[in-house]
Amino acid sequence: MARELDRFSRGGDLVAVLGDWTAGDGPLYRKLADAVARAVDEGALSAGRRLPSERELAKLLAVSRATVVAAYEDLEVREVLERKQGSGTRISAAARAVPADGRVNGGRAAATFQRLIDGPGSVISLACAADAGVPEVADALAEVARYDLPGLLGDPGYQVRGLSALREAVADYYSNQGLPTSPDEIMITNGAHQALVLLSEVYLRGASTVAVEAPSWQPCLDVFRDAGAGVVPVPLDDEGIDERRLAAVLAEHRPSVLYLMPTFHNPAGVLMSDRRRRRVAELAARYDVAVIEDNAYAGCTLAREGAPEIPAPLSAYLPAGVESVVVESMKAVWGGLRIGWIRGPRGLLQRCARRKALADLGGPIIEQAIAARLFPRLPEIVKTGSVERAERCDQAERLIAEHLPGWTWRTPDGGSSLWLALPERDADVFAQIALRHGVEVIPGSTMDPTGAHDNYLRLPFMQDPEVLDELVRRLADAWGDLVRHGPGEEEPRARTIV
Repeated sequence: MARELDRFSRGGDLVAVLGDWTAGDGPLYRKLADAVARAVDEGALSAGRRLPSERELAKLLAVSRATVVAAYEDLEVREVLERKQGSGTRISAAARAVPADGRVNGGRAAATFQRLIDGPGSVISLACAADAGVPEVADALAEVARYDLPGLLGDPGYQVRGLSALREAVADYYSNQGLPTSPDEIMITNGAHQALVLLSEVYLRGASTVAVEAPSWQPCLDVFRDAGAGVVPVPLDDEGIDERRLAAVLAEHRPSVLYLMPTFHNPAGVLMSDRRRRRVAELAARYDVAVIEDNAYAGCTLAREGAPEIPAPLSAYLPAGVESVVVESMKAVWGGLRIGWIRGPRGLLQRCARRKALADLGGPIIEQAIAARLFPRLPEIVKTGSVERAERCDQAERLIAEHLPGWTWRTPDGGSSLWLALPERDADVFAQIALRHGVEVIPGSTMDPTGAHDNYLRLPFMQDPEVLDELVRRLADAWGDLVRHGPGEEEPRARTIV
């Protein structure tokens, strides 16, 4: 109980709950007080929760201690807080009880999920890396309406495993990549994220451990945490997951699952080499660990001279007897289509189908029919998109080199973002400065189970060119403020995107 009550005394979790707290008018102390009060009303902060000290919260939010003192005093007047000598600052015992706020206990993806819930907002958000939909979606929709709709309407529409035409198309897609697959080894999901949720519900029962790459994408880590699993990190290098550290983790922790993003890792943009895939396959077989291969960014290629050839899926390297699944989606077409899938053993898919039936009784059929129409066009869609993606990546790299010359990065093999290292600065503190300059930054510490990579941030570059230009200029202004003055509480004059 004491551990639960003191959850927010660590500070980082409270910062995530406060979200975009600097938005709006008025002095910072009042905006901070309002954000804390709002969190209490929503149930994110319940009666008895201990809050950070004034000094600690000031450091985390990059404001003066006077700002936090004034906010706490305001909240005490409102009877939101109680402050007693020896017991610190806590949410008032009189705070009304509300249902759980829906956040993952101990999770680090609160800001990303909240941005999806709230919508774009008044800031330029780096919470999500999502491309705009391709025009071929409209063509496929028209074809479905003209040719497929009468037949679809004659079906009740509850197809938990997914539309047969789409499962056949996905199976052919993997068979052509060197991973022979039949339609009954495919289950369609509402995006790759639901696929991970279903797999975590099936694999992670009781005391379980998942070995993951570090960094990794924090919403995926929160899926595992929400299932009650422990998460053990393994570092990356330029070829993918570090094979020596992976061997040590598998030997020491004997995890239930090894979760990997071998094809254009998110956020690092690394493509796991053919040699490394073979080595990982050997280790998975030796330690008898199930492998979840998340290739949600597989279609997010970069059209560059000398770009590496994409190897076959990691699952194609695994020997018989090693259980593996591939998770993928149509992210390269449009994230809003919400089409993903699991490629895996029939028995496992049967268990996942039971969980999916419990969740939603089956995905939307019209969207699946559109996806089936789009599959034959995927090679051309990916080829066209890779040209635009390379242009945006080049633009982002030029802008950062010009305006933020001390920042460093590795040009990604693919994906939709840059993984940026800040020189000798804490990205969590910089995130608070950036927020006051109108940019929502997701610090790298949230993408590492240990809180490491705290001088990194992820910059999605698939923005409109003028937005990308303004984004980097705002980051440069925020960086200049931090370097020149350190954390402060003066708010910059609001600017608009031109």
